[in-house]
Amino acid sequence: MQSFEDSPLRIGAYEFRSRLIVGTGKYPSMEVMQAAHVASGAEMVTVAIRRIDLGERGGSLLDYIDRSKMTILPNTAGCFNAREAVATAQLARELLETDLIKLEVIGDTQTLHPDTRETLVAAEQLVNDGFTVLPYIGDDPVACAQLESLGCAAVMPLAAPIGSGLGICNPYTIRIIKERAGVPVIVDAGVGTASDAAVAMELGVDALLMNTGIAAAQNPVAMAEAMALATRAGRLAFLSGRMEKRLYANASSPLQGLIGSTASSQ
Repeated sequence: MQSFEDSPLRIGAYEFRSRLIVGTGKYPSMEVMQAAHVASGAEMVTVAIRRIDLGERGGSLLDYIDRSKMTILPNTAGCFNAREAVATAQLARELLETDLIKLEVIGDTQTLHPDTRETLVAAEQLVNDGFTVLPYIGDDPVACAQLESLGCAAVMPLAAPIGSGLGICNPYTIRIIKERAGVPVIVDAGVGTASDAAVAMELGVDALLMNTGIAAAQNPVAMAEAMALATRAGRLAFLSGRMEKRLYANASSPLQGLIGSTASSQ
């Protein structure tokens, strides 16, 4: 029985109950991916549009996604400049009939960190073209503010390099981004296990997007369920308001008035 009913996650004109967004890459099989998606309880799944092969033998990736239950968030993974990203987003809109796009413009092939300048250029063009833009960006409060000012529906700062599983490397900048943002903040990349998910949500971010942390686990389906539980636990902890940290002990029960205590005998 749930003791608290959270408000929905709103991204542009879209609304979701789950605050966990999942991916489609690196799974051992399409069947495992399907089962993990169900276990995660996610209502949004991101798909690399440049990697979809509609003629793939055994069925396209899209055939393994239940679009009656999950909203597809196409992404521009594999793009290295604004021109490529905009063209890929336009292809996604035609193929999937959606205005949603996760904007990725990579600036470095080793770290997979985003190219901030090209991301800003692409974001402006896509917003003006009517897209609901969710940009992947570094954990940079200035860049996130600039993307919001351009009209992006959310900002997606990385927690750590894509696929690294390092967790939240710089929680302080994530907190600053969240405190200043007027749109949802979705931590993207770096979450490796359930404790990482809980920590991220306890910082107050609105949602998480993860792929490798689930797909590369020894048991992806079980990890998907763990991530779902941790996401909800971290969200509830943030909304509940944690206790104040103290340098010294503070007894759970008051010492005054206890029978036989020094305080009561004086």
